[in-house]
Amino acid sequence: MREAFVERKTKETDISVKLSLDDEKKEVSIETGIGFFDHMLTALAVHSGVSLYVKVNGDLNVDGHHSVEDTGIVLGQAFAKAIGDKCGIVRYGTAFIPMDEALGFCSLDISGRPFLVFDADFKDSRIGDYDSCLTEEFMRAFAFNAGITLHIRSCYGSNDHHKTEAVFKALAHALKMAIKVDSNEILSTKGAL
Repeated sequence: MREAFVERKTKETDISVKLSLDDEKKEVSIETGIGFFDHMLTALAVHSGVSLYVKVNGDLNVDGHHSVEDTGIVLGQAFAKAIGDKCGIVRYGTAFIPMDEALGFCSLDISGRPFLVFDADFKDSRIGDYDSCLTEEFMRAFAFNAGITLHIRSCYGSNDHHKTEAVFKALAHALKMAIKVDSNEILSTKGAL
């Protein structure tokens, strides 16, 4: 079974992540201290079809930046560990996700070559107790620690909650496609990723 448990403790955050890509129970438990971020990580897990446990104790008295970015780091590390040598995975995934008036897009490659292209503008500085700018920070931390080439775009929309949720769900559906095992070989002309 492709799974991982990663812990990371700094002076700013104490984070535990357990991820299973193949668990049929699809259990999700998210506690970051930031309600909207919990909602986004829950959507990410449910829509990608993985089991995910995230527990974060962060310096929310400062703001949410360290908690969100560090969660991206740890989740990315857990993903890289769980996906292993990438043998047999589809590797690529692309999804457009509508959320009412908003449309989110994600295209990714589990290549081992981390990169982020992030194209989304938010008109509101906050969504509940979540700073809108932290979506890009999370995506960058996740992509670079997971070894994923990640392209994210909010195509359009007027409600920042909907726009953010659309890109998280687009990421989820692209991941669901890319992590699927459909052969016993590494999908690369090099023979390795």
